[in-house]
Amino acid sequence: MRTGPHYAAPMSMLTPPGMGGKKYRITGDRYPRMRRPRHRRRIALTLVAAVCVLGLAGWGTLQLIDVFGGTAGKAQAAENKRKCGDRRPDEGRKPARPAAGTPLPKPAAVTVNVFNATPRGGLAKRTADALEKRGFRIGEVGNAPAAYDKKVTASGLLLGPKASADGPLKVLGTQLTGARQKTDDRKDTSVDLIIGDAFKDLTAAKDAEKSLAQLNRPAPTTPAPEKC
Repeated sequence: MRTGPHYAAPMSMLTPPGMGGKKYRITGDRYPRMRRPRHRRRIALTLVAAVCVLGLAGWGTLQLIDVFGGTAGKAQAAENKRKCGDRRPDEGRKPARPAAGTPLPKPAAVTVNVFNATPRGGLAKRTADALEKRGFRIGEVGNAPAAYDKKVTASGLLLGPKASADGPLKVLGTQLTGARQKTDDRKDTSVDLIIGDAFKDLTAAKDAEKSLAQLNRPAPTTPAPEKC
């Protein structure tokens, strides 16, 4: 190894100039790293957030349109179509008029035969007198024919010709609650009241008058259907 005033020791790559030949040791385990500028990251995050906000706003708008103008509107249209489809073609053009029916006869125009089908005596005469006081015309009074004697379990049986079903029999039916109604082939216009086992008395006069008044009321007007 050379020595002397003119000899200069070789410089090490780890010895910076001006350190007088002293060695410089690098310590630590961290090394400088290159970082991206922070403003670029902020710009990227802002763009992502803006896209999300716009997407949510658009989705919400579509939902509102669907609720108020889409699904709800279609459901209402389907309901209206179903209602209109259930009607006949001539319905909805003009309101229905009250059905014109034959007026019921007055009690004075109804002839009643009173028969007793029970083992209790005197019922036919007493019932006939009560009906006469209420304005009915009385025909025959006595025991029931063999076909009905002791065979009527209800309060009574109202029997008359087929033409009396919607007239005299209905009027007579207001006088006896629970009575059954039946028609036969008789030639005259009289009707029978055959007293049965469950008979106790005629319907109270006030209640019978109310029932008769309801029968004489005209049928209510049917309201006009909704427009389609």
